[in-house]
Amino acid sequence: MVPVIGVFLLACGSSALNQYQERDIDARMERTRRRPVPSGAIPSRHAITVSFTLITAGFVFLIYRCGIVASGLGLGAVLWYNGVYTFLKKKTAFAAVPGALVGSIPPAIGWVSGGGDLFSPRLLVLCALFFLWQVPHFWLLILRHGKEYEEAGLPSLSRLLSRSQISRITFVWIFATAATSLLLPLYGMGNSKIASFSLFPAAVWLVWNGMKLLGEKSTPVFAIHGFNRMNGYIFIVMSLLSLDKIFFLIS
Repeated sequence: MVPVIGVFLLACGSSALNQYQERDIDARMERTRRRPVPSGAIPSRHAITVSFTLITAGFVFLIYRCGIVASGLGLGAVLWYNGVYTFLKKKTAFAAVPGALVGSIPPAIGWVSGGGDLFSPRLLVLCALFFLWQVPHFWLLILRHGKEYEEAGLPSLSRLLSRSQISRITFVWIFATAATSLLLPLYGMGNSKIASFSLFPAAVWLVWNGMKLLGEKSTPVFAIHGFNRMNGYIFIVMSLLSLDKIFFLIS
Protein backbone atom coordinates (compact mmCIF):
# COMPACT_ATOMS: atom_id res chain seq x y z
CA MET A 1 0.00 0.00 0.00
CA VAL A 2 2.91 2.36 0.72
CA PRO A 3 4.21 2.43 -2.88
CA VAL A 4 0.65 2.96 -4.14
CA ILE A 5 0.30 6.17 -2.13
CA GLY A 6 3.64 7.49 -3.33
CA VAL A 7 2.92 6.70 -6.99
CA PHE A 8 -0.57 8.17 -6.65
CA LEU A 9 0.82 11.46 -5.35
CA LEU A 10 3.44 11.62 -8.10
CA ALA A 11 0.86 10.81 -10.79
CA CYS A 12 -1.51 13.50 -9.52
CA GLY A 13 1.29 16.06 -9.39
CA SER A 14 2.55 15.10 -12.85
CA SER A 15 -0.96 15.36 -14.29
CA ALA A 16 -1.48 18.79 -12.73
CA LEU A 17 1.86 19.97 -14.11
CA ASN A 18 0.95 18.63 -17.56
CA GLN A 19 -2.30 20.58 -17.51
CA TYR A 20 -0.30 23.71 -16.77
CA GLN A 21 2.24 22.96 -19.50
CA GLU A 22 -0.40 22.26 -22.15
CA ARG A 23 -3.14 24.63 -21.00
CA ASP A 24 -3.19 26.58 -24.28
CA ILE A 25 -3.28 23.43 -26.41
CA ASP A 26 -5.90 21.75 -24.21
CA ALA A 27 -8.11 24.82 -24.45
CA ARG A 28 -8.29 24.34 -28.26
CA MET A 29 -9.46 20.72 -28.11
CA GLU A 30 -13.02 19.64 -27.35
CA ARG A 31 -11.80 16.56 -25.45
CA THR A 32 -9.65 18.55 -23.02
CA ARG A 33 -10.96 22.10 -22.90
CA ARG A 34 -13.09 21.41 -19.81
CA ARG A 35 -10.12 20.31 -17.71
CA PRO A 36 -9.65 22.50 -14.60
CA VAL A 37 -6.60 24.47 -15.77
CA PRO A 38 -7.43 25.10 -19.46
CA SER A 39 -11.04 25.92 -18.56
CA GLY A 40 -9.87 28.49 -16.00
CA ALA A 41 -11.54 26.74 -13.06
CA ILE A 42 -8.11 26.58 -11.41
CA PRO A 43 -5.67 29.49 -12.00
CA SER A 44 -2.34 28.53 -13.55
CA ARG A 45 -0.33 29.73 -10.55
CA HIS A 46 -2.39 27.52 -8.26
CA ALA A 47 -1.85 24.55 -10.56
CA ILE A 48 1.91 25.02 -10.33
CA THR A 49 1.75 25.15 -6.53
CA VAL A 50 -0.45 22.08 -6.30
CA SER A 51 1.61 20.08 -8.79
CA PHE A 52 4.95 20.69 -7.12
CA THR A 53 3.46 20.08 -3.68
CA LEU A 54 2.10 16.70 -4.79
CA ILE A 55 5.30 15.72 -6.62
CA THR A 56 7.42 16.66 -3.60
CA ALA A 57 5.12 14.78 -1.25
CA GLY A 58 5.19 11.68 -3.43
CA PHE A 59 8.97 11.76 -3.77
CA VAL A 60 9.53 12.27 -0.04
CA PHE A 61 7.04 9.53 0.78
CA LEU A 62 8.82 7.05 -1.50
CA ILE A 63 12.34 7.90 -0.42
CA TYR A 64 11.55 7.53 3.30
CA ARG A 65 9.29 4.49 3.05
CA CYS A 66 10.48 2.64 -0.06
CA GLY A 67 14.11 3.61 -0.56
CA ILE A 68 16.22 5.61 -2.95
CA VAL A 69 15.75 3.31 -5.96
CA ALA A 70 11.95 3.49 -5.81
CA SER A 71 11.99 7.26 -5.30
CA GLY A 72 14.51 7.66 -8.13
CA LEU A 73 12.23 5.70 -10.46
CA GLY A 74 9.28 7.84 -9.44
CA LEU A 75 11.12 11.09 -10.02
CA GLY A 76 12.45 9.74 -13.31
CA ALA A 77 8.90 8.99 -14.46
CA VAL A 78 7.83 12.58 -13.74
CA LEU A 79 10.86 14.01 -15.57
CA TRP A 80 10.30 11.73 -18.54
CA TYR A 81 6.58 12.48 -18.79
CA ASN A 82 6.63 16.22 -18.15
CA GLY A 83 10.00 16.84 -19.74
CA VAL A 84 10.72 14.43 -22.58
CA TYR A 85 7.24 13.18 -23.57
CA THR A 86 5.47 16.53 -23.29
CA PHE A 87 8.21 18.09 -25.44
CA LEU A 88 8.11 15.30 -28.04
CA LYS A 89 4.32 15.59 -28.42
CA LYS A 90 4.91 18.92 -30.13
CA LYS A 91 7.61 17.51 -32.39
CA THR A 92 6.51 14.07 -33.58
CA ALA A 93 3.33 12.08 -34.07
CA PHE A 94 5.12 9.03 -32.66
CA ALA A 95 5.77 10.55 -29.22
CA ALA A 96 3.54 7.90 -27.65
CA VAL A 97 6.22 5.24 -28.22
CA PRO A 98 8.96 6.77 -26.01
CA GLY A 99 6.23 8.21 -23.79
CA ALA A 100 4.99 4.69 -23.06
CA LEU A 101 8.09 4.09 -20.96
CA VAL A 102 6.34 6.00 -18.18
CA GLY A 103 3.70 3.28 -17.95
CA SER A 104 6.31 0.64 -17.20
CA ILE A 105 7.76 2.47 -14.19
CA PRO A 106 4.98 2.04 -11.54
CA PRO A 107 5.29 -1.78 -11.57
CA ALA A 108 9.04 -1.36 -11.13
CA ILE A 109 8.49 0.94 -8.14
CA GLY A 110 6.25 -1.63 -6.48
CA TRP A 111 8.68 -4.42 -7.30
CA VAL A 112 11.79 -2.82 -5.79
CA SER A 113 9.77 -1.55 -2.82
CA GLY A 114 8.95 -5.16 -2.04
CA GLY A 115 12.62 -6.11 -2.15
CA GLY A 116 12.77 -7.36 -5.73
CA ASP A 117 15.69 -7.00 -8.10
CA LEU A 118 15.29 -4.12 -10.55
CA PHE A 119 16.74 -6.25 -13.36
CA SER A 120 14.74 -9.38 -12.63
CA PRO A 121 13.43 -11.06 -15.82
CA ARG A 122 10.00 -11.30 -14.18
CA LEU A 123 9.88 -7.55 -13.69
CA LEU A 124 11.17 -6.86 -17.19
CA VAL A 125 8.43 -8.90 -18.86
CA LEU A 126 5.81 -7.17 -16.69
CA CYS A 127 7.21 -3.75 -17.62
CA ALA A 128 7.22 -4.80 -21.27
CA LEU A 129 3.51 -5.60 -21.00
CA PHE A 130 2.71 -2.15 -19.63
CA PHE A 131 4.92 -0.48 -22.23
CA LEU A 132 3.23 -2.26 -25.13
CA TRP A 133 -0.24 -1.63 -23.69
CA GLN A 134 0.32 2.12 -23.44
CA VAL A 135 0.83 2.71 -27.18
CA PRO A 136 -2.46 1.32 -28.60
CA HIS A 137 -4.17 2.77 -25.55
CA PHE A 138 -3.20 6.22 -26.88
CA TRP A 139 -3.53 5.56 -30.61
CA LEU A 140 -7.13 4.42 -30.13
CA LEU A 141 -7.76 7.96 -28.93
CA ILE A 142 -6.11 9.28 -32.10
CA LEU A 143 -8.62 7.30 -34.17
CA ARG A 144 -11.36 9.25 -32.42
CA HIS A 145 -9.74 12.65 -31.79
CA GLY A 146 -6.97 12.88 -34.40
CA LYS A 147 -8.49 15.92 -36.11
CA GLU A 148 -8.62 17.76 -32.80
CA TYR A 149 -4.89 17.23 -32.37
CA GLU A 150 -4.30 18.60 -35.87
CA GLU A 151 -6.47 21.67 -35.23
CA ALA A 152 -4.63 22.31 -31.96
CA GLY A 153 -1.34 22.36 -33.87
CA LEU A 154 0.02 19.05 -32.61
CA PRO A 155 1.61 16.43 -34.87
CA SER A 156 -0.90 13.64 -35.33
CA LEU A 157 -0.84 10.22 -36.95
CA SER A 158 -4.10 11.19 -38.65
CA ARG A 159 -2.12 13.73 -40.72
CA LEU A 160 0.54 11.20 -41.75
CA LEU A 161 -1.48 8.01 -42.19
CA SER A 162 -4.94 7.01 -43.32
CA ARG A 163 -7.48 5.75 -40.84
CA SER A 164 -7.08 2.18 -42.06
CA GLN A 165 -3.29 2.38 -41.70
CA ILE A 166 -3.56 3.68 -38.13
CA SER A 167 -6.05 0.91 -37.36
CA ARG A 168 -3.72 -1.79 -38.67
CA ILE A 169 -0.71 -0.45 -36.79
CA THR A 170 -2.77 -0.18 -33.61
CA PHE A 171 -3.92 -3.79 -34.01
CA VAL A 172 -0.30 -4.96 -34.26
CA TRP A 173 0.45 -3.32 -30.91
CA ILE A 174 -2.73 -4.82 -29.41
CA PHE A 175 -1.67 -8.26 -30.60
CA ALA A 176 1.82 -7.75 -29.15
CA THR A 177 0.27 -6.74 -25.82
CA ALA A 178 -1.86 -9.88 -25.69
CA ALA A 179 1.08 -12.10 -26.69
CA THR A 180 3.32 -10.59 -24.01
CA SER A 181 0.74 -11.26 -21.31
CA LEU A 182 0.96 -14.97 -22.16
CA LEU A 183 4.67 -14.88 -21.30
CA LEU A 184 3.95 -13.90 -17.70
CA PRO A 185 3.43 -17.47 -16.40
CA LEU A 186 6.66 -18.56 -18.10
CA TYR A 187 8.50 -16.05 -15.91
CA GLY A 188 6.78 -17.08 -12.69
CA MET A 189 4.17 -14.31 -12.57
CA GLY A 190 1.34 -16.77 -11.96
CA ASN A 191 1.62 -19.56 -9.40
CA SER A 192 -1.71 -21.25 -9.98
CA LYS A 193 -3.04 -22.99 -13.07
CA ILE A 194 -6.26 -20.99 -12.79
CA ALA A 195 -4.43 -17.67 -13.18
CA SER A 196 -2.18 -19.00 -15.93
CA PHE A 197 -5.02 -20.48 -17.95
CA SER A 198 -7.24 -17.43 -17.42
CA LEU A 199 -4.71 -15.21 -19.15
CA PHE A 200 -5.25 -17.08 -22.42
CA PRO A 201 -8.99 -16.37 -22.87
CA ALA A 202 -8.36 -12.78 -21.78
CA ALA A 203 -5.71 -12.43 -24.51
CA VAL A 204 -8.01 -14.03 -27.09
CA TRP A 205 -10.79 -11.63 -26.07
CA LEU A 206 -8.51 -8.64 -26.54
CA VAL A 207 -7.25 -9.79 -29.95
CA TRP A 208 -10.77 -10.64 -31.11
CA ASN A 209 -11.96 -7.16 -30.20
CA GLY A 210 -8.85 -5.63 -31.76
CA MET A 211 -9.53 -7.40 -35.05
CA LYS A 212 -12.59 -5.19 -35.48
CA LEU A 213 -10.14 -2.39 -36.23
CA LEU A 214 -9.31 -4.21 -39.45
CA GLY A 215 -12.90 -4.16 -40.70
CA GLU A 216 -14.63 -1.52 -42.76
CA LYS A 217 -16.96 -0.74 -39.87
CA SER A 218 -14.17 0.63 -37.70
CA THR A 219 -15.65 3.96 -36.60
CA PRO A 220 -14.65 6.68 -34.11
CA VAL A 221 -17.25 5.27 -31.71
CA PHE A 222 -15.65 1.82 -31.94
CA ALA A 223 -12.27 3.40 -31.19
CA ILE A 224 -13.62 4.54 -27.82
CA HIS A 225 -15.05 1.07 -27.17
CA GLY A 226 -11.62 -0.34 -28.00
CA PHE A 227 -10.01 2.16 -25.66
CA ASN A 228 -12.30 1.04 -22.83
CA ARG A 229 -11.59 -2.62 -23.58
CA MET A 230 -7.84 -1.99 -23.44
CA ASN A 231 -8.34 -0.51 -19.97
CA GLY A 232 -10.54 -3.44 -19.00
CA TYR A 233 -7.95 -5.91 -20.25
CA ILE A 234 -5.06 -4.54 -18.21
CA PHE A 235 -7.37 -4.48 -15.18
CA ILE A 236 -8.22 -8.15 -15.74
CA VAL A 237 -4.55 -9.13 -16.04
CA MET A 238 -3.53 -7.24 -12.92
CA SER A 239 -6.49 -8.62 -10.99
CA LEU A 240 -5.57 -12.19 -11.96
CA LEU A 241 -1.95 -11.71 -10.90
CA SER A 242 -2.91 -9.99 -7.65
CA LEU A 243 -5.54 -12.56 -6.65
CA ASP A 244 -3.18 -15.37 -7.59
CA LYS A 245 -0.52 -13.92 -5.28
CA ILE A 246 -3.00 -13.50 -2.43
CA PHE A 247 -4.27 -17.07 -2.71
CA PHE A 248 -0.70 -18.36 -2.96
CA LEU A 249 0.26 -16.61 0.29
CA ILE A 250 -2.85 -17.85 2.09
CA SER A 251 -2.53 -21.48 0.98
